[in-house]
Amino acid sequence: MGKVLEVYEYPHPVLKKVSLPVDKVDDELRAFLDDMLETMYASVGVGLAAPQVGVSKRIIVIDIVQDSEEGIRGEPLYMVNPEIIWRSEEMICGEEGCLSIPGQRADVDRHQMVRVRYLDYHGECKEVLAEDYLAVAIQHELDHLDGILYIDRISRLKRSMLLKKLAKERKEDEEETQ
Repeated sequence: MGKVLEVYEYPHPVLKKVSLPVDKVDDELRAFLDDMLETMYASVGVGLAAPQVGVSKRIIVIDIVQDSEEGIRGEPLYMVNPEIIWRSEEMICGEEGCLSIPGQRADVDRHQMVRVRYLDYHGECKEVLAEDYLAVAIQHELDHLDGILYIDRISRLKRSMLLKKLAKERKEDEEETQ
């Protein structure tokens, strides 16, 4: 079990930085992967990228099978230096949210299938052909590694409305805690 890390929220500058590749998978990195997974579960997310916890490295964790309400942990994917090596032409549109933009959701177009090459928890080179929800989750998290948030993939008008709503909710939360 790892420890829960702080999740950085929009507009923190670390979320806009391009992440650097990881040199090697070792015990220190595996401990960080455990911390990331624990943070993702504690935050009730299905994916988490290292920049979201303040580390500009090419690392993501995903678990689309888990059920946080039942306390069930599914099949976590640990991806170090992930890269999409193939994308389908078919696109799907689905509602996305983000732990770094709490409480907000928007429809985003993504590739329906992607093939991803990455290093796993043990530093082994792997490939996965992901489709539908898993493909969307992977593309969402990989965007974080390039300093892209899902709100960067929606229209300017929708982004403006979403960010106004986020600011209003943050202001209301501050007033409640005073």
